[in-house]
Amino acid sequence: MHLDWNDIRARAGKFAEEWKDAHYERGDTQTFYNEFFQLFGLTRRRLASFEYGVKLPDNKRGYLDLFWKGKLLIEQKSKGRDLIPAKRQALDYFPGLKDEELPRYILLSDFQNFELYDLDVNPEKPIRFKLPQLADHIQSFGFIVGQETRVFRDQDPANIRASEIMGELHDALELSGYRGHALAGC
Repeated sequence: MHLDWNDIRARAGKFAEEWKDAHYERGDTQTFYNEFFQLFGLTRRRLASFEYGVKLPDNKRGYLDLFWKGKLLIEQKSKGRDLIPAKRQALDYFPGLKDEELPRYILLSDFQNFELYDLDVNPEKPIRFKLPQLADHIQSFGFIVGQETRVFRDQDPANIRASEIMGELHDALELSGYRGHALAGC
């Protein structure tokens, strides 16, 4: 089912109202995120898994609260819990993941507060908001429906210099009166 952003935003507002009293990590997390993915007309089960196991150092096992391979890792806490240790915990799972499984996004939440990190764009500056503001920030989750921000890095200085040299060559040939191959196509 394809929904437009107005539909998704309206659903997010209703979701925020329905979940305003959520607080218990173990009791509410799975239903919360099953319904969260439904905001976008998607079934979580098709995309992500709960309690995804990873091997940690010292032969320990860790379990990601919700994991969508290559896309999203969610670390959920009970209401009022500090999200700083949650971020550390989420990042501690990375060595146990294969390269192709590493997520681009990390979502930290205590049901009432959210921090969404895009590790490709700015891994140190999350989008922060409270549950009642979900509808205002719902398009930040566009990656769930395939709308991702593309990242364009600065060009290699050698490429920039090569372009400058080609431009200078073009201008010098034109000034000299060269009429061989069409310079405008160069």
